[in-house]
Amino acid sequence: MDPAILQKEALRLPESERALLADRLLESLSRTPPELEAAWLREADARMAAFMEERIEAVDGLRAMAELRARFPR
Repeated sequence: MDPAILQKEALRLPESERALLADRLLESLSRTPPELEAAWLREADARMAAFMEERIEAVDGLRAMAELRARFPR
């Protein structure tokens, strides 16, 4: 299929379906090495444990994104 036609059709999808498509396309481009995947899982487990033990607090996703955008403007 012509990439331009494919792109045009993909952009017609609802936002949630475009997000899923984008995620699958990105995943197909770069495979995460197993050791890196394992490291991220360990980090996620450590962060969850710290949260559950009240050593860190959760930050609302919208607030976190706003802070990141302010810190790293385009």
